[in-house]
Amino acid sequence: MKHLRSVHKYFWKYRVRLLLGILFIILSNYFRILTPQVSGYVVDKVEQAIKTKTNTSIAQEQKRESNYDLLVQKFINTIESGTNSFGKNVILCAITLLVLALLGGFFMFLMRQTIIVMSRHIEYDQKNEIFNHYQELDTHFYRVHSTGDLMNRISEDVSRVRMYTGPAIMYLINLAATIGFSLFFMIKENWRLTAFVLSPLPILAITIYYVNTIINKKSERIQALLSDLTTTAQESYSGIRVIKSFVQEKAMLGFFTKNSNEYKKNAVGLAKVEAIYFPSMALLIGLSTLLTIAIGGWYLIHHQYNVSPGTITEFVIYVNMLTFPVSAIGWTASMIQRAAASQKRLNEFLQTEPGIKSNPSAKDQKISGDIIFDNITFTYPHTGITALKHFNLTIHEGEKILLLGRTGSGKSTIAQLLLRFYDPTEGKILIGENDTKQMPLKNLREQVSYVPQDIFLFSDSVADNISFSMPVTPSHEKIKQAASFASVDKEIMGFDKQYDTMIGERGVTLSGGQKQRISIARALIKDPEIVVFDDCLSAVDAKTENEIVTNLYKFLNDKTAIIITHRIFSSFRFNRIVVLEDGMITENGTHEELLERNGYYAELYRLQLTERPS
Repeated sequence: MKHLRSVHKYFWKYRVRLLLGILFIILSNYFRILTPQVSGYVVDKVEQAIKTKTNTSIAQEQKRESNYDLLVQKFINTIESGTNSFGKNVILCAITLLVLALLGGFFMFLMRQTIIVMSRHIEYDQKNEIFNHYQELDTHFYRVHSTGDLMNRISEDVSRVRMYTGPAIMYLINLAATIGFSLFFMIKENWRLTAFVLSPLPILAITIYYVNTIINKKSERIQALLSDLTTTAQESYSGIRVIKSFVQEKAMLGFFTKNSNEYKKNAVGLAKVEAIYFPSMALLIGLSTLLTIAIGGWYLIHHQYNVSPGTITEFVIYVNMLTFPVSAIGWTASMIQRAAASQKRLNEFLQTEPGIKSNPSAKDQKISGDIIFDNITFTYPHTGITALKHFNLTIHEGEKILLLGRTGSGKSTIAQLLLRFYDPTEGKILIGENDTKQMPLKNLREQVSYVPQDIFLFSDSVADNISFSMPVTPSHEKIKQAASFASVDKEIMGFDKQYDTMIGERGVTLSGGQKQRISIARALIKDPEIVVFDDCLSAVDAKTENEIVTNLYKFLNDKTAIIITHRIFSSFRFNRIVVLEDGMITENGTHEELLERNGYYAELYRLQLTERPS
């Protein structure tokens, strides 16, 4: 239960709905609890009428002293003070029972309209809270947690918590109100009979405690297995082309079936526990009814403790009214235990602090000045691989820098550190005279455009993908201009719906080169101060590459640009070329200077010249 404390803040937020719901529960149960008393009164009056026809003295002898509710007593006094016949009085009682049932049902409707609707509001707020927290978490978090698990927690786990904030709370309060009213009037009517009738309850309490412990453990296991199952399915759908190309459908089905069987086995185990649990509750309730009739009948036969047929009738109705609430103890407890297991999983992420945070006292400012990487060392926390070692580099404002190196040399790490996807293990990064750690994250990233190596497009229109970074939807002309700079406008105009064409998930309907160029257009439309391209032209042909590079040269005229690649763009005039190897700079200079040094850059340049078609 301690894990569920984190959702109690929502009860305070929606306290008006909660308090109204509690009021409606009490009123619903109050009008329902009057039914046994009116029914008992009618049974006694019928019995007295029958006795009167045969023996008046017996009828007077068996008349009992009843402790009715004040409202019922006023009703009885009203009909007995009138001149109506016995038959009319019975009809009035029947109408009263109908009115009580309607009032109870009406307030039950209002009860659900307040508490269940409140739970939907809480579900909405909680999903937003979790999604917002997910977005605040750093890149390292997403490298060590699977997408399927994240999706399962925000959907399945939140739904289980909603069962606690809605139905479980409602049934719990309803249970307390029903038992409270029933016990009060049962004890008031006949405490001896009440003691016998409720004697099975201690056994019920022990059973509930024992079974709930089992349910809690099984629920935690089931939720973890469901996350694994969701992850397997999500990865299979995302990688379906790879699965098909390697003919691994059967192997993936076997893997999914194995996880599915494990989930089924645990879910069936939980269902078996509940299958024993709920009939046990019904058995104990039935035992209470049996005790009511048996012991009540004994008292009636021996004329003891003011027991009449009306008393037995009242107690039987009280026990039947208690049947659902008491049997729902197990159901409610099961919902609470499952919700606790789910909230525990949610809290694991909600209590995870992002490793990358904005300085709360930092103020927004325009980025300008040199970019300085000052003695940077960085080790990836999830692998322990040191990507950069005592890295020093100064990029002057407005310079165009080519970062060149083999795979794993640390090129992409520089881009991720600049945008603060990670913070360096040692050293600092300055833009102008400002440490990036002291700048608001939003402010920093708004002024830096980044085209990652792993292109990601959303399942939306081409125009919406290009304008994704803009706070306000830009004009069609501006979107078209960005696409023109990225040399993709002509191809977009060839689509059936042009810029309104819907892109499949992750851009599956586009070629690799089209995806890269749309991603470039998305970066350019921001008109940023700093642009970082991370190997973003690997999927285009030489002709298109030259066209894009020419357009970029015009666009980047007064901007600072870092182009990361493993090959040379001979048509682009860079201010400097930096060659990395094992996280350190091995060559640094202009194109001509590096050719004269006859090192890695010169070797790569000559190799590309020989590979170029004649």
